[in-house]
Amino acid sequence: MTQTNTRGYLDMQLLRFSTAGSVDDGKSTLIGRLLYDSKSIFEDQLEAVEAASKSRGNEEVNLALLTDGLRAEREQGITIDVAYRYFATPRRKFIIADTPGHVQYTRNMVTGASTAGLSIILVDARHGVLEQTVRHSYISSLLGIPNIVVAINKMDLVDFSEEVFEKIKADYNKMSETLNIKNVVFIPISAKDGDNVVNKSDRMPWYTGKPLLEYLETVPVGHKSISPEFRFPVQYVIRPISDQYRDFRGYAGRVSGGAIHVGDRVRVLPSGLESTVKRLSQAKDELQEAFAPLSITIQLEDEIDISRGDTLVRADEPQPQVSQDLTMNVCWFNEQPLQLRKKYVIRQTTFETVGLVRNINFRRNINTLEKETDVTELKMNDIAEITVHTASPLVFDPYDHNRVTGSLIFIDPDTNETVGAGMIK
Repeated sequence: MTQTNTRGYLDMQLLRFSTAGSVDDGKSTLIGRLLYDSKSIFEDQLEAVEAASKSRGNEEVNLALLTDGLRAEREQGITIDVAYRYFATPRRKFIIADTPGHVQYTRNMVTGASTAGLSIILVDARHGVLEQTVRHSYISSLLGIPNIVVAINKMDLVDFSEEVFEKIKADYNKMSETLNIKNVVFIPISAKDGDNVVNKSDRMPWYTGKPLLEYLETVPVGHKSISPEFRFPVQYVIRPISDQYRDFRGYAGRVSGGAIHVGDRVRVLPSGLESTVKRLSQAKDELQEAFAPLSITIQLEDEIDISRGDTLVRADEPQPQVSQDLTMNVCWFNEQPLQLRKKYVIRQTTFETVGLVRNINFRRNINTLEKETDVTELKMNDIAEITVHTASPLVFDPYDHNRVTGSLIFIDPDTNETVGAGMIK
């Protein structure tokens, strides 16, 4: 397989997507339907679901039971983690991040959707756009998810009305104008009966678009969450270990944006030192080109001072920003509130430093989208815009340009807990 073909393979072979919806919107049933119709459940799982359905008096198999175990765990307080589901079709592989929709689990939705290339937001056709729909859409927008599918579910309960579908579509479009959401697709479905989930529904002939699974199989996602400019945070410096390899000094890490070729001129940030790429390798394979998201080792023509946490960029491309003062959106994860002027460990790519929050510019009411000013602390699940000063300069891109170099986490130095996640503006 050539390197060009490999890039296309990585672009098209795997789609990560998240699901979000209000209580009883049918999210569990939709996931169950996708797993069932794509034959991605084991026979014993299906037998267990069939038996559970009969014991509950259901005449048909209740596909929602495939995910009810996790829901029960959440209700019992055992875990509120995101559930990941895997399935595949002949055209593409999928990872579903089944994110909780309750407002008290906002941090979990942020975590689960942070790597998604697409978000499915469920809307009950009987209720239309709700406060929860606004919240889920805002978080998807905040995380820069490039594709949104609004799945208008339970169309069977509104007699498959085109008028109802068009009204919800208009209401959502009006709401989304303030969120800068792009690439929104609306699909009317009945997850319970499978209408427009895997197969096109005969009961909605007025809908001329693709059913959900076909859209998921064909949507062009690629690596839109990372920049076209080369970014390479150094994870590990490989030093000479014997006389046999005394000339070998390499820099290992994962390409976080763009591409690099043997012979390219690179710059080390934040120092600004420059050299030329002598060799690229991946395990035992020699490469002439490497691109995101490959993990590689880079050798340079010159021996220069490079350490873990430095970032290599191409000298002839637009450069990332280097600064100790940053403005960012943050989602607070911890029960202990964010405190102004408290020092937190900040970890960004492979770099770690100490920083403090100088100001909370505003907190976002994620139900009404209003900005709340004069805020002095952030509580768990709060989302806000803050200003941070770090002890050492960070090399970064805006989050909407590169998810990897534009994101960071806050760690409490007293407990070593991850207490917040930041998206640099």
